Amino acid sequence: MIRSRRLYTVLLYLLAPRVLFRLWRRGAREPGYRRDIAERFGRYAGPPLEHCIWVHAVSVGETRAAQPIIERLLQRYPGRTLLLTHMTPTGREAGQQLYGDRVVRCYLPYDFPGAVRRFLDHYRPSLGLVMETEVWFNLIHACKLRAVPLHLVNARLSEKSYRGYARLGRLAEEGMRGFASIAAQSEADAQRFRALGAADLHVTGNVKFDIAPAEALVARGRSWREAIGQSRPVFLAASTRDGEEALLLDVLAQIRVPGLLTILVPRHPQRFDEVARMLEARKMPYQRRSAGDFPAAHTSVWLGDSMGEMGAYYAACDVAFIGGSLRPFGAHNLVEACALGKPVVIGPSVFNFQEATDLGIEAGAVVQVQDSGALAAEVTALLSDPERVARMGAAGEKFARTHRGAVERLLSVLGLSGEPAPPSSRG
Repeated sequence: MIRSRRLYTVLLYLLAPRVLFRLWRRGAREPGYRRDIAERFGRYAGPPLEHCIWVHAVSVGETRAAQPIIERLLQRYPGRTLLLTHMTPTGREAGQQLYGDRVVRCYLPYDFPGAVRRFLDHYRPSLGLVMETEVWFNLIHACKLRAVPLHLVNARLSEKSYRGYARLGRLAEEGMRGFASIAAQSEADAQRFRALGAADLHVTGNVKFDIAPAEALVARGRSWREAIGQSRPVFLAASTRDGEEALLLDVLAQIRVPGLLTILVPRHPQRFDEVARMLEARKMPYQRRSAGDFPAAHTSVWLGDSMGEMGAYYAACDVAFIGGSLRPFGAHNLVEACALGKPVVIGPSVFNFQEATDLGIEAGAVVQVQDSGALAAEVTALLSDPERVARMGAAGEKFARTHRGAVERLLSVLGLSGEPAPPSSRG
């Protein structure tokens, strides 16, 4: 059992060769993992910074979730550099798409003490915001030693993750107390953090409710729908994960809705070709979004093999299924679909969005099913009942609107809700 930071660090060093091997092997499928490897050990080619505001968003989901926070910080502190760190190439690509040259991007290094020290020496942040559930014990310790306030924001902690951290005992407590504050999504999350030893805790809500659908994407999706045909029913399977596409293709065979078009959008781009091969093996007429053509009348599946267009896919559909929920991945963000007035169907695995799912069901905007058979029946029922679709869509818009405001609450907790303050001097 790892109960001290020293033992944790020794274990990291012992695992380093395996980590490098896995990084290189994964790069065979995703070449981005073989680029900028030096950054993962705290060695950066870009110019050093001073007094930057640093936001860590590990991958795509966290990067998108951070959008309302980052946009607010860019507006409020136009003279400060904003550093955005990631752990995955897809997160880094999402950061490029969302923010362009308005932020500096790099990989956060692995949690080796030397790598963390080089990262902090190079970028010298005056404030750090870590999204959701990233707890790196050496990083937290180093920030505390340098008096860099490090905050865990939009923080969530499932029951499963809580049990894992609880087994670390004193190490987990040291890590939780090392954060300057923890801004939790819900009271249930806050209680689990508190049980691990966290001290400065606040419940600020889920900032994903504050993500405004990009007008350009919404307009794009509506233009797609015009091209597809307003009378043609459209079902969206959004952010699907490994193993779910096979289940969903079985579901499609059970949905008896004339003229149905399904938009299938895998979560990870490295799986686009794999899903295309699955469609070919089943002899399902499909087209790829990347080909640039709109779906023909005989096409049953439009494969959403593009990045950064989820808002458009939601705008184009009638009913949305949220991926990650038919397999034990914990589901992905359902708020964007609700905000665009789309009825949401979600599977049994929702631990990443438990509170949002419960609230959405209570609001009449979300229906939860327990397996793929029930999903087929529910989608069929919805697409056969336009009045119910309209009611759920209106409920979703109200639900999303009601729960906004998390970003302002978070900035208030961080002391950033007033007028911009000049950078503090640091040695």
